[in-house]
Amino acid sequence: MDKATLKEQLKSQIIQFLNLTDLTTVDIKDDEPLFGDGLGLDSIDSLELIVLLKKEYGISIKDPREGRKILVDVNTMVDYIREHQGK
Repeated sequence: MDKATLKEQLKSQIIQFLNLTDLTTVDIKDDEPLFGDGLGLDSIDSLELIVLLKKEYGISIKDPREGRKILVDVNTMVDYIREHQGK
């Protein structure tokens, strides 16, 4: 899957997993922070994103520090998925 397609798929999954029904994939910018001033997600949402990565991509994140490095924005998540999927 190419990077652009994966980004769109991931945005759709974020909306679905986090029940962000008032957003569309266009509303989520690739480089917008997912937490804080960006998309405004919280710590519960981060757990849901970790579940999403495990369920949809077979990627386990066990170390919270690693999670903080991965769950920065859509670009960072996509790069991590492409690098680690299937490992």
